[in-house]
Amino acid sequence: MAMHRKTITLTEQQDHWIKEQIESGNFGNDSEYIRDLIRRDQQSHERVLTLRQALIAGESSANAKPLDMRSIKQAARSRLKSAG
Repeated sequence: MAMHRKTITLTEQQDHWIKEQIESGNFGNDSEYIRDLIRRDQQSHERVLTLRQALIAGESSANAKPLDMRSIKQAARSRLKSAG
């Protein structure tokens, strides 16, 4: 995988935070920390896309019906009682 060099500007507080993460042993250097943040952001974005697709599929399914919060709450209470 090709690597590309980027220049970023951080506040003093942000720079201090990254240095703390490195000193605590969580990361070897600034680049590792930034790459980890980007990976997490990518994963978060993928989860949101998956959720949106599931919502769209649910809405377009033949089984779609209005949400009945009273029934949902009652079912949750019943599950809690039987679990306890």
